[in-house]
Amino acid sequence: MSKHRFDNWGERVKLRLANLDVKAFGRVGVLLGGRSGEREISLMSGNGVLQALLSKGVDAHPFDPGVRNPTELVSEKFDRVFISLHGRYGEDGTIQGLLDLLELPYTGSGVLASALSIDKIVTKQVWISNGLSTPEFEELTAQSDWDAVVQHLGLPLIVKPAHEGSSLGLTKVKSVEELPAAYKLAAGLDKKVIAETCIVGDELTCPLVGYGDSAEALPVIKIIPPQANYDFHNKYFSDETQYLCPTGLDPQVNQQVQDLALAAYKALGCRTWGRADVMLDQRTGKPYLLEMNTSPGMTSHSLVPMAAKAAGVEYADLVLWLLSETLPEKEVAIS
Repeated sequence: MSKHRFDNWGERVKLRLANLDVKAFGRVGVLLGGRSGEREISLMSGNGVLQALLSKGVDAHPFDPGVRNPTELVSEKFDRVFISLHGRYGEDGTIQGLLDLLELPYTGSGVLASALSIDKIVTKQVWISNGLSTPEFEELTAQSDWDAVVQHLGLPLIVKPAHEGSSLGLTKVKSVEELPAAYKLAAGLDKKVIAETCIVGDELTCPLVGYGDSAEALPVIKIIPPQANYDFHNKYFSDETQYLCPTGLDPQVNQQVQDLALAAYKALGCRTWGRADVMLDQRTGKPYLLEMNTSPGMTSHSLVPMAAKAAGVEYADLVLWLLSETLPEKEVAIS
């Protein structure tokens, strides 16, 4: 069993920030907006991050690669950037590769982990090769045999784009007749479409922080959306969705979810932070990994800030700590 130290993580964050000179960050760019289907949410996340950094005295400035050429990052003379982009062109390794070429430090995972995690099919293949539980799946095409898909995955099943987040293009399919329309919806957003067995049970999420052997899991959150439908609206704009942290589940179940999420994070090579979405099968009590988010939301409804707060770290301190991970160790008094 992995040792999770989130009870102490909050204290370590406070100690680190207490010894931190924000001038060490230099000029900071907050990347927000972008060109993905999650642009609206990225603007919300990025503006929250920007205000948090400014409140801490950081010389922070917004930069929207959706309306500006990313090469202008050079003329802006940033010393480091906070990535608040979600989805393609921001969470998929592309902007990370550019920043690596520019030798510009940035928050979050690197090129490979970002590219692996954005592709739900490749992510599952990595997890399966590491013996981690994830729902049965297959890639859909216009030539797919819908009856065979249902025979393989059962009903209900989930159809969604392989490279989109925030439940964009997602359909819960309850009959074989619904499959063609579900495929068409997802294919309208992505060339790659995935279908997976629908796990019925508690919807959970588990944020992760750190890297490699020092990575650890934060408190698990249980999500209770209205009509059991955690769609785009209920994720970001509804006040009816309930979030339980602590979850109210048996402590051993929480531990099992944390262990699974942490193993998933490490298998993909993620760093600094991420968030694993998990379903807990109501029949068997077994947790199943759905996907890994390498640039999680930072809106008023977002889940990493919620888990961090449960661990004793407020929103602005979380943002500052994430940015501090871009500093060379010699510039951080306490690590």
